[in-house]
Amino acid sequence: MTTVYFVRHAEPDLSNHNDLTRDLTPKGIEDRKFLIDYFKNKKLDVAFSSPFKRAIRTIEPVAKSRNLKINQISEFCERKIGDEWISNFHEYCQKQWFDFDYKLENGESLNDTQKRNINALKNILANYPDKNIIIGSHGTAIGTIINYFDSNFDYPAFSKIQPIMPFVAKFNFSGDKVDYRIIAFNSKN
Repeated sequence: MTTVYFVRHAEPDLSNHNDLTRDLTPKGIEDRKFLIDYFKNKKLDVAFSSPFKRAIRTIEPVAKSRNLKINQISEFCERKIGDEWISNFHEYCQKQWFDFDYKLENGESLNDTQKRNINALKNILANYPDKNIIIGSHGTAIGTIINYFDSNFDYPAFSKIQPIMPFVAKFNFSGDKVDYRIIAFNSKN
């Protein structure tokens, strides 16, 4: 069995509109402690992340505690929205979840995002069988992965996890069988 822990980044600093360099807020940095506690007694063999700073920084303490190098995989980045900053992000997000082909100019649809993420996941599963893997990623990207394996994971299900930063989506892959569960961490709770 291969276990993959997709970790959604902690709270990002939205004053930086650059997806690649956007870091965590002080709260986001503090909330990484939830992950340290969660992974304390879990075996991890390899670490991957989106190249986006907030994803890397979220799993960094866990990877360091295991002496794991974080391998960056660009396919695990968040979907590209377009060339402009979206002020009403929730409305845009809802449109995408109701139409997986909806995208803005120079942006990605959820179908595009899902295909990219699933291809990267399949490569990891083929190259790291029977390993325990942590992957730093993003809410929508992880949501499309969940949707790929569970078509009942739709916009209402996504909207429940959307405000949670960080969270873990734990997948167990055994042959053709896949099961998952979401572990939520939030200092607001």
